Amino acid sequence: MHEIRPTPSCEAAVAGRLAALRATLADQGLDGFILPHADEHQNEWLPARAERLAWLTGFTGSAGAAVVLDGEAAVFVDGRYTVQVRNETDEALFSPQHLIQTPPGAWIAAHAPASAAIGYDPWLHTLAEIEALERKVAAAGIRLVALDENPIDTLWVDRPPAPRTPVEPHSLVYTGRESAQKRGVIAGALAGEGGETCVLTLPESIAWLLNIRGRDLPHMPVVLAYALLHADASVDLFIEESRVDAAERAHLGDAVTLRPPAAFAPALAALGARHAHVRACPHTAPARVFALLEGAEISRAPDPCLLPKAIKNETELAGARAAHRRDGAALTRFLAWLAREAPRGGVSEKSADGRLEALRRESDLFRDLSFDTISGAGAHGAIVHYRVTRDSDQPLRPGALYLVDSGAQYPDGTTDVTRTVAIGAPDPAIADEARTRFTRVLKGHIALARVRFPEGATGAQLDTLARQHLWRAGLDYDHGTGHGIGSYLGVHEGPQRISKGGDGTPLAAGMIVSNEPGYYKEGAYGIRIENLVAVVAATPPPGAERNLLALETLTLAPIDRALIDVNLLAPEEIAWLDGYHARVDREIGPLVDAETRAWLAAATRPLKG
Repeated sequence: MHEIRPTPSCEAAVAGRLAALRATLADQGLDGFILPHADEHQNEWLPARAERLAWLTGFTGSAGAAVVLDGEAAVFVDGRYTVQVRNETDEALFSPQHLIQTPPGAWIAAHAPASAAIGYDPWLHTLAEIEALERKVAAAGIRLVALDENPIDTLWVDRPPAPRTPVEPHSLVYTGRESAQKRGVIAGALAGEGGETCVLTLPESIAWLLNIRGRDLPHMPVVLAYALLHADASVDLFIEESRVDAAERAHLGDAVTLRPPAAFAPALAALGARHAHVRACPHTAPARVFALLEGAEISRAPDPCLLPKAIKNETELAGARAAHRRDGAALTRFLAWLAREAPRGGVSEKSADGRLEALRRESDLFRDLSFDTISGAGAHGAIVHYRVTRDSDQPLRPGALYLVDSGAQYPDGTTDVTRTVAIGAPDPAIADEARTRFTRVLKGHIALARVRFPEGATGAQLDTLARQHLWRAGLDYDHGTGHGIGSYLGVHEGPQRISKGGDGTPLAAGMIVSNEPGYYKEGAYGIRIENLVAVVAATPPPGAERNLLALETLTLAPIDRALIDVNLLAPEEIAWLDGYHARVDREIGPLVDAETRAWLAAATRPLKG
């Protein structure tokens, strides 16, 4: 495996930054500092100026945290990044820790001195996070200290500026509902609870509510803003007025008042001062929001936009289907090209990544990738969120398994799809094992795709279906099976998910989730098969006593037949895959060139045909 180790110059820079941070903490009488991979809006994708964790540690993953004490420091990541964090950070400076097995609070309680004062930036942590941390460390006599200024921001002298992209209207053609309708429904519920104002801090919630989009973040079409939604359905939108032109101002309407971002904190304080009835989400809003609202009667409740945003209307579902046909054509052209060119040599992880993006960009409706493409061959495929770089790039060698996880943003939908393919014939050294494990992953994928389940069931109840065949062989994967997807918004969207530890949100008709079981053999190869699926009403069988739901597969691209052990598939599984491939050929075939269509016909022929 080609490891991505920090260069000596990077290690020296990180060591200097860590020493400077410790000196700053000592000057402030602090014994440590907690730094999450987060910004003031709890975004998954951060603007460059918010990449504080990467600046301090070298770790570039999309989730994690660091804790710095006087004599030691640690970086915490989940199962997606256990390999990457070791590759990107200097373990002499930061000890890698598993975020679930050893969470930051437990580590602080075990490593910080008694009566230690640990600083944190209250704009970067939700209230729920801080309360959980306080419970963990209090027993050890450790206290958390909210800081008025983040020490990283004072040390990072060449910190990039804040993004300032224009606000863009998102047409009713794509949204299916006017902003006034959405605001009226949510404001009516707020008023019915006796509330006056709801605090909104998530940019995707604001984008959905106001039917706006933007380009402040990579891959996430939003603008960074705060909002206050009032019981009369009016909104105070905290954003620079220069970013809203006359057309967008008309799109927003008279019920939306623009206010400068600097007015947000005073507006919260004013609500507190007059003891207003305010709704705010402790799991998404910064802890500082609740401190500024001191004096208000606060209803600690979920962001009211999350659930209606997750349940797509018919216009959004139709858009998702169209986006997936368009995207499937680009991906199929890529897979056909890959099958022709990669076995000959000359194709690398990076060039394959570039080729796939170029094919997607040929569409007039392409707006952006939905995330940085994961293009990993061989051992790199076992790094769940691998990102190819100039230093890590390697050729796609004949016999290797190649995993490509990618997606795009279109105004009518967001896509996310993973395919694992063999470059030519699989290497005999791994062929039997790889086929067996690929087929076990496929069986789990099919089990989830075919399921019928009663209304009220959660993703946690379905998760076992995707893992069962791996479990029988003593295997598993250390990530969720499915995440929600936005409509020209976030590629990872809550509150629904399919995972071992779901939050209890029932799957509902209109939601879109991923179906992505996998298997990863560190140092050898990775396997993941991912389609997006929409939750739809199912026709109940005779005598049914419950309403049933099903999963409609949206993604359209062939699954590599060369990696399937047909003998491990049951007849109903073969029937599902043959039916899926027939549909791919029928819907994608007319959208691609003749050479690709010929390849597609072969790639989607019946398994026993």
